Amino acid sequence: MQKKITLFFAFLLSAAWAFAQDITVKGVVKDPTGQTLPGVSVRVKGATTGIATDVNGNYSITTGPQNTLVFSFIGMATQEQPIAGRTTINVTLANANTALNEVVVVGYGTQRKGDITGAIAVVGKKDLDARPNTQFGNLIEGKTAGVQVVSPSGSPTSTLNIKIRGANSITAGSSPLYVVDGVPTTDTRSLNPADIENISILKDASSAAIYGAQGANGVVLITTKRGTGKPRVDFSGYTGFSSVRKRLDVLNADQYRDLVTSMGYTTDWSQYTNNTNWQDEIFRNGISQNYQLAVSGKSDGTTYYISGGWTQQKGVIRSSQMQRYNFKVNLEQKVNNWFTVGTNLTYTNYNDVSITDNANVNSGGVLLGALTTPPNIGVFNANSTYTANPFQEWENPLASLYGSTRPYKNQRLLGNAYGEIKFTKDLKFRSSIGTDYSNAVSNYFLDPYLTSYGRQNKGISRNQTYLTNYWISDNTLTYDKKIDKHSFNVLAGYVYQKFRYENGYIQATGFSSNNIPTTNAGSTITANNTIAERANMSALGRINYDYAGKYLLTANFRADGSSVFGPGKRWGYFPSFSAGWRLSEESFLKDVEAINDLKLRAGWGIVGNDQIDPYSYLGRISSGSNYVIGGSVQPGNYPSSVENRNLKWEQTKQTNIGIDLSLLNSRLNFTADVYEKNTSDLLLNLPLPRSTGFDIATVNAGKLRNRGIEFMVSSVNVKKTDFTWNTDFNISFNRNKVMSIVGQQIYAGGISGRDNVSIVQEGQPLGMFYGYVAAGVDPATGNELYRTASGGTTATPSAADRTIIGNPNPDFIYGLTNTLTYKNFSLNIFFQGSQGNDIFNATRIETEGMTGPQNQSTAVLRRWTAPGQVTDVPRASRDNINNSLISTRFVENGSYLRLRTATLGYTLPKTLLTKLHVSNVRLYVTGENLLTFTKYSGFDPEVNAFVTNNNLSNNGAIGIDYGTYPQTRNLIFGLNVSF
Repeated sequence: MQKKITLFFAFLLSAAWAFAQDITVKGVVKDPTGQTLPGVSVRVKGATTGIATDVNGNYSITTGPQNTLVFSFIGMATQEQPIAGRTTINVTLANANTALNEVVVVGYGTQRKGDITGAIAVVGKKDLDARPNTQFGNLIEGKTAGVQVVSPSGSPTSTLNIKIRGANSITAGSSPLYVVDGVPTTDTRSLNPADIENISILKDASSAAIYGAQGANGVVLITTKRGTGKPRVDFSGYTGFSSVRKRLDVLNADQYRDLVTSMGYTTDWSQYTNNTNWQDEIFRNGISQNYQLAVSGKSDGTTYYISGGWTQQKGVIRSSQMQRYNFKVNLEQKVNNWFTVGTNLTYTNYNDVSITDNANVNSGGVLLGALTTPPNIGVFNANSTYTANPFQEWENPLASLYGSTRPYKNQRLLGNAYGEIKFTKDLKFRSSIGTDYSNAVSNYFLDPYLTSYGRQNKGISRNQTYLTNYWISDNTLTYDKKIDKHSFNVLAGYVYQKFRYENGYIQATGFSSNNIPTTNAGSTITANNTIAERANMSALGRINYDYAGKYLLTANFRADGSSVFGPGKRWGYFPSFSAGWRLSEESFLKDVEAINDLKLRAGWGIVGNDQIDPYSYLGRISSGSNYVIGGSVQPGNYPSSVENRNLKWEQTKQTNIGIDLSLLNSRLNFTADVYEKNTSDLLLNLPLPRSTGFDIATVNAGKLRNRGIEFMVSSVNVKKTDFTWNTDFNISFNRNKVMSIVGQQIYAGGISGRDNVSIVQEGQPLGMFYGYVAAGVDPATGNELYRTASGGTTATPSAADRTIIGNPNPDFIYGLTNTLTYKNFSLNIFFQGSQGNDIFNATRIETEGMTGPQNQSTAVLRRWTAPGQVTDVPRASRDNINNSLISTRFVENGSYLRLRTATLGYTLPKTLLTKLHVSNVRLYVTGENLLTFTKYSGFDPEVNAFVTNNNLSNNGAIGIDYGTYPQTRNLIFGLNVSF
């Protein structure tokens, strides 16, 4: 028995010893794609000991056989593995935060979203698919902080004006650079939104400086779709119906007759017995159609995406329309393990018919024509010609719409071809050559009989051609390397760009009939043409450094040479630096379960601007100064601009500080940025003394500052099997200030017969309204009174009494999106708004001025008519503009909140899809601009009369309504099918 007891205790002691004996555990750690992960932390749970995986993802650790290993890595979900006596444990880590691991397109490459140190916003597939679109700008409107999208018109032909963190310039260009699959462009009207995969917006200098001279106003990177997986066919189509939100009340025939009779206008009123509602005549229910077909896939090293489509919009104002045919090919072929070739090509055939808005009736403005044309006349005279105002030869608005033909056509090829050589696993070279070739023709023919202006000129025919040939060569070398916890990405490159513009113009008048509308049928012909070129040459470099996912650094440098500047001044140098610190990976926060990611960012950089005429530094000569010698006219030329060989780059220095925070298993994500932009050496067109013989000169003078703060919040409010609710909110505050313009004042926004509405002045924001302070109507005389500089009032103010009377710049802009899904149903509701901006309603000057025989608003029914009468509308004053000067009387609150879109969709269930042999079918209905909350009295609060398709950077005159084509309400029915 004693031996048995002794053996039993010996066995227990040996078992205890074996149990306590440490073992060595080995293994490899991979990510979800099967790639090995270096730098993964492997530690024993409850202990302080631990190691990191090597460059190949391998680890080896010695510990007790019953302990638990904890595997953690930035961006991956922490995983625990009980050893349970095992000596080999291989682990695959799952992504912890898919948002952080998204690949974001940046300048000349891509970067993991969690590693970005600059201010970059991404508009992805979720936002792009949320609503149907015909314009690129609509995709980003209200979707991200710091980006303001302003439409100069609601016309189908209008181009949206986009500003990123305010305007950086006064008279030079302020539009961002658009880069489509690596090819820079300025025209977004012909882009097909259905082909866009995602959009990256580089907002600060640290991210945009890689584009140097072209990055001063921000950069919008547009990536189009690629093929993935099995062959796939996608069809989408929709039909939409549109209408104007409101009509403005104007005088009827009797009220108009009473008004102009009291002003002394007389005529045989028996000839004018109509009561035409001109708004009914010009407005209609618009219709839009959009059909797109795409084939995509990836197999045997070939990736392809091919699409074609047709879009048509007929606007709510008669005769306005747009039509676009588009064809897209993205093709990439992996020739072997080290060589890949590809191409991205887009062909667009675009045509439209525009109408004249943002103009007075005597300039053909259709909106102001509809408001001010007398209702007493009909559309046509007895001889089928268009009627005119009985007291003036101003056409009725239908004559502006149908008295002429004015088609515009544009054929455009945008794209590139590239090759990529992979020398080693870490080193690759990419070479690309791209083009943006545009050939546009605008024709115009004014019938010699139908309108009074046509009869005056015996018809007008005009042909204008616009040929733009742009090409770019990009060559970049990229080196990626990971050494333990250190990650490097180095980029070096060379870029050459060249533009060539060829524009032609020919006009003819004096037509014997309307049978031949081309210029050769006219008797008097005038013509001119211009050819211009400009070129840019650049060298660029970038270094990205990452230590253990905690400490991030990016440095950019670009040297740019531009031909638009004087010799010796052509090169500009644009560095930038940014850094990030991921606090959530530090020991003091790593175990805080509520925080998934916390990153601080800071960046500084310089970017440039050369968006001026190609030969601005030269003393140029213009033709047209003809001389009479010996009784005959001889051609002559004259100096048209002052030489300035010291003209150089406009530069913007920007500092940005930001924070990214992700909480509660990434269900709440928050981003905030604070920035300051200082632009110096402004490229200004400054007035010159008349004694010089010139009006203006382009010089480097002045400083401009933008300061702002931005917030973005994204939350998953509810996430259940059958129901989800997500919310995205952004808000931006920007303060703009003119620091210096060398003591000058710049005026803009001229209103017919009055003066300029806007002023650029030192110490003030851009585009402030400038005029008189209205002090009410004098009950004794019925005249409008104005405050004088000395504090009194007068009916006849002087120029010295003018002052700042309004601010068109908003206090803040914002967007709110709620997306709800229930089983197969989805509902997306998007609100967008602007707060604190003023609008100068110049339309009211024309409809409440009572200076001539134009029809007026019903507001004039309150006009002063007798001494002692107290009212807010002065007396009618024929040929006297003093009662309707530019003043606070016409400044209104332009704030608005708009239900921009609401989309209800239904996706067919999978059981039914299987029977139909399709992979996806989605039906939806979308309402656009269904509700607008505003105090503004005009057609629509989104106005910008002096910002046109040809001048999107008129920063000196903004927020002015002068008969602007209104935004429309749209109801859209659509279908998406995938095979």
